[in-house]
Amino acid sequence: MVKRIRYYIYLKDVLVLALTAFGGPQAHVAMLLDLMVVKRRYLNEEELLELNALCQILPGPTSTQTITAIGFKIGGPNLAYLTLLVWITPAVILMTIAAMIVVTLQQQGISISFTKYIQPMAVGFIAFAAYRIGSKVVKTKTAIMIMVLAAVTSYFFASPYVFPLIIVGAGLVTSLKYKAQPKEEKIKLKIQWANFILWIGVLLFAASLGGITSSKSIRIFENFYRNGSLIFGGGQVLIPFLYTEFVEIKKYLDHDVFLSGYSLVRSMPGPVFSFSAYIGAISMKEYGTGGEILGAFCASVGIFLPGTFLIFFVIRFWEGLKKYRVIRASLEGVTAASSGLVATAAITMFEPLDPNLINFSIPVITFVLLLSNKVPAPIIILTGLVAGFII
Repeated sequence: MVKRIRYYIYLKDVLVLALTAFGGPQAHVAMLLDLMVVKRRYLNEEELLELNALCQILPGPTSTQTITAIGFKIGGPNLAYLTLLVWITPAVILMTIAAMIVVTLQQQGISISFTKYIQPMAVGFIAFAAYRIGSKVVKTKTAIMIMVLAAVTSYFFASPYVFPLIIVGAGLVTSLKYKAQPKEEKIKLKIQWANFILWIGVLLFAASLGGITSSKSIRIFENFYRNGSLIFGGGQVLIPFLYTEFVEIKKYLDHDVFLSGYSLVRSMPGPVFSFSAYIGAISMKEYGTGGEILGAFCASVGIFLPGTFLIFFVIRFWEGLKKYRVIRASLEGVTAASSGLVATAAITMFEPLDPNLINFSIPVITFVLLLSNKVPAPIIILTGLVAGFII
């Protein structure tokens, strides 16, 4: 009975975070530290920071994997899955509703020009994300070179298949610097392969089934599952992947609708990866309301599931894995390349905007406001929406 009460309280705490955690992974970790460590003492500060470091090494949504890993540490796989469900549901529902509203407005011929200011704001948010990542991790000549090369390569070869190669290649480059990492006594790895096999198996099965059936919903699931399996660096790095695949290549939604959705997800609590629900819903708009809900569901499950499989797989032998210098050294290249990809995303998403003074000014003002850390992101977005209605 005691454990049930404790688990219930823990899940209630997760729900509180899901409804109040604005600001992306960095802010989420700070809130986890305050609630899960200081207030509730579910784990200590060192354990939380280690789990967060592990999730930064893995592909997928960092803050989502971290909070899921806490659930795993407290109560095993069952509590971890419940944690994931409680954490992502509010944001996914909100972004699905936002997508349905946008589709309804378009179908009735109502302009979404009221989002004209939050579209360049989204460019400011992405530019700030690139700055935040870069300022924290790009501190060596090697990292600077990788960041620049990743930005240039991703700009000229805009493909969802090129991006993961850039990130993996960057990690391999800096892994060669492993001798610069301090030595630690190694622990023999005891690997349980079930979740790894499940991760690969679902990817291959979804790809095969989508090819055989030509079902759009299955292809959407596979597209997002693939992206969720290959994206290092959290929600900001997700954006260039999704923009290239769903706007430039597949044209499931246009540039303005994409940027409007990204601005909205930045103003909402919970994981930035919930943006996938918005894209999934709009991608299935030709199938009506039911199709939109199905698209949001397939995209959300697809984007969050691989990271969950991977954290379940790795957490069991993390104590041994973190002793290896190659693993620690590769993180420098992964994060530097991620910064370059996000910087390119800001440029790519600005290009279709009209080159006028307002569209030049708004990203700069947004960047400065975020840099000052005095105006919360939801207030910035709300101001842009109100201005769009009035002007």
